[in-house]
Amino acid sequence: MKHGILVTADGAVFRGTAIGATGSATGEVVFNTAMTGYQEIITDPSYAGQIVTMTAPHIGNYGTTTLDDQADRIHAKGLVTRSLSRMASSWRSNEPLDAYLDRRGVVALSDIDTRRLTRHIREQGAMPVAIGVDVDEDELRDLAASTPTMEGQDLVSGVTTSEAYRSDTHIDRRGTIVAYDFGIKRDIIAAMNDRGLDVIVVPASETASEILARDPDAVFLSNGPGDPEPLTYAADNVRTLLGRVPIFGICLGHQILGIALGATTYKLPFGHHGGNHPVRRLSDGTVQITSQNHGFAVDLWSVDGRPRPERDGLPSPDLEPLRVETAFGAVSASHQNLNDGTNEGIVCHDIPAFSVQYHPEAAPGPNDAAVLFDQFAARVGGFDAEER
Repeated sequence: MKHGILVTADGAVFRGTAIGATGSATGEVVFNTAMTGYQEIITDPSYAGQIVTMTAPHIGNYGTTTLDDQADRIHAKGLVTRSLSRMASSWRSNEPLDAYLDRRGVVALSDIDTRRLTRHIREQGAMPVAIGVDVDEDELRDLAASTPTMEGQDLVSGVTTSEAYRSDTHIDRRGTIVAYDFGIKRDIIAAMNDRGLDVIVVPASETASEILARDPDAVFLSNGPGDPEPLTYAADNVRTLLGRVPIFGICLGHQILGIALGATTYKLPFGHHGGNHPVRRLSDGTVQITSQNHGFAVDLWSVDGRPRPERDGLPSPDLEPLRVETAFGAVSASHQNLNDGTNEGIVCHDIPAFSVQYHPEAAPGPNDAAVLFDQFAARVGGFDAEER
């Protein structure tokens, strides 16, 4: 068995064994707290540019199947685990995880002290790292130190579709939506199809006029990787569409909607990555268990120039503004993360647009947030954001 090494940008060294391809890889290291779903995680385009550390100690026990791929390739730059299962026990499995990673050319390590690595990330923040198999430690140290952070990078251009494609519903048709592909997952498209929606997936750069020419019943802003601030073209297009067609965004799409409305975003210390994030719906206090993957958050206070409050103790609703005025009318925070109090959703009161920061197509709760797709589908052609 080959030895592998992980070196962080600030010089910390972690040693383990190889479970994937030989060579080296660089990216921003993040930790994910999900106990299952490792295949969906590494194939999710939202993880482009990142090396994923799984905090659950035993990974790979149910193998892999092509049915669980969220894209046509692995988008995570690498995978780090504490212990790789020696066997795959599932009737659905086509291939063990290590063979799956090796065949797809992904560098991955096991037998890493993931508790120490996770504590390092929590204390020092998400940072670039280099991992390698049959690579010198000094070379990895140089690679980690020279790898840029995710801030300021347009990672969407590397994951979006090159041309539009269509996925039609298999039940009675309710309408047609256009989905901006900022890094869309296959399960999101399936969730729309399952609710009677035909989906036209378009490149991230498609203009607002091209979208309107397709005469959609609504527009969906997908998830995706990295920093939303460089995506000025996307925010400009969404700004043109606001008030002219119903809009629903998730994850990166939520952040892009926020920027289009006049808000700014900021980088979180180590982001939200996992399947157990509690989110409070501010309208009634209901708590949902959600799946998340993002390193940036929307600052809704910035719309009217107020400073973001500092959290003191447990997160309270007053960490989010009750209401802000934008060029498109009144906007409110709709959801809040109960771990750190950050924004998890926005709703427009005067135009049909809303968004959430988490992934309602995933099933951590198991289906706490799936109702958002039901509500979106029910309002295609007659959308009322106030009744989200």
